[in-house]
Amino acid sequence: MWKEKLRKISDYEWLLPKTARAGMHVNAKIIANKAIIDAAEDQAVQQLSNVAMLPGVVEPVLAMPDMHWGYGLPMGAVGAFNEDGVISAGMCGFDINCGVSLIRTNLSVDDVKPKLSKLLDVLFDAIPCGVGATGRLKLSIHELDQVLANGVDWAIQHGFANEKDKKATEEHGVMHGADASKVSDLAKRRGLEQLGTLGSGNHFLEIQRVDKIYDKARAKKYGITHEGQITIMLHTGSRGLGHQVATDYLKIHASAVKKYNIKLPDPQLVCAPVNSKEGQDYFKAMQAAVNFAFTNRQIILHWTRQSFEKVFGSSWEDLDMHLIYSICHNIVKYEKHFLPGTSKQQWLYVHRKGATRSFPDMPVLIAGSMGTASYLLEGTEKAMRETFGSSCHGSGRTMSRHKALKLFRGKEVKERLEKRGILTRSPGFKGLAEETPEAYKDVDAVVDSVVGYGINIKIARFTPLGVLKG
Repeated sequence: MWKEKLRKISDYEWLLPKTARAGMHVNAKIIANKAIIDAAEDQAVQQLSNVAMLPGVVEPVLAMPDMHWGYGLPMGAVGAFNEDGVISAGMCGFDINCGVSLIRTNLSVDDVKPKLSKLLDVLFDAIPCGVGATGRLKLSIHELDQVLANGVDWAIQHGFANEKDKKATEEHGVMHGADASKVSDLAKRRGLEQLGTLGSGNHFLEIQRVDKIYDKARAKKYGITHEGQITIMLHTGSRGLGHQVATDYLKIHASAVKKYNIKLPDPQLVCAPVNSKEGQDYFKAMQAAVNFAFTNRQIILHWTRQSFEKVFGSSWEDLDMHLIYSICHNIVKYEKHFLPGTSKQQWLYVHRKGATRSFPDMPVLIAGSMGTASYLLEGTEKAMRETFGSSCHGSGRTMSRHKALKLFRGKEVKERLEKRGILTRSPGFKGLAEETPEAYKDVDAVVDSVVGYGINIKIARFTPLGVLKG
């Protein structure tokens, strides 16, 4: 029913007009090719209309080609709100700053292939993976508060990062509005032993090869010089701490909806006025979780460098293991953007849930599913004008984890990948079954949609050689 209301604007642009439903304040838009639209969930389109009914929403509510039904707002979606609007824990997501880091090396496939199995063993030993995994670091509450406040600056002070790493991280690795006092004791207890852990679900660390370079000049800027070059991609976030922050503030925002008499089309869209105590407390707690995630990825990067040093007998500097970029998903940013069709700019609270920043001349990292390709893109001016500087973040699920477990066996997934030359390490087979490549959209079609629409420039494509899964 809801997909029938979509109007095709171009090969990559589909409009859900505000006339499609009484109470919609603004239009919604989906960026995708026709094949992706045809396979899209009707529920996800309805969720876009729900967000378009919230106070202070700014046109348009957006869905990216990796869109799929989620909690309140679809994964792969963007909602922006002005000062009269709301801020929502649910519209940010549970895995706050679940993001991606891309690391280059000067190694080639021929250097790594003979040592790949040993390298994966060393990495698997160094980096805790899986549900509830605890890390090698044991922090006090005071030390954790410093991580929440200072992000990558804490990692630099403790020898896990350098200034180049900081410069190559979104927000330079720290959101300065973070307030650790707005994070609950339970959230902190969940985070105390999880710094430097990969986690489970779709989190991974991949040893990849540069499969294709599309723009040599831009690729060279990031140190991507030739096909067959080895890169590492890391995907993880704020772990149990961020999940608990979201859980805590969903309850707080449920009370705020009643307190401020906010009418909701869906109870999962609980929220608070952006300038209320409940809204700003969440924003400060979310930023603290963002800083935790930045630090988490940085510590894993540090241990990855150490693992390569151990296997190859050279320093990470000699291996040119520099961070290309570390980017966020599942985040709320206070940013200045053009209002649609005007030259006027306004400060907005931009919710990117399963979406990523896409600013001009800045890297955009798109993580594929296990066994498929990932991409390095750049943002464009069109993205700033039409999508609040946003793009997709990955391929997007087409199958629930529950269904994947019914249809696939982890041991068989592992064997199939090995036949393709992709080695895996994981604590068990369940995660491999949940994350089987068949559970995801075609990442090439997703990337071609955002490139075809003009909000990204395609730079390079990467394919996996070895995968660490939670």
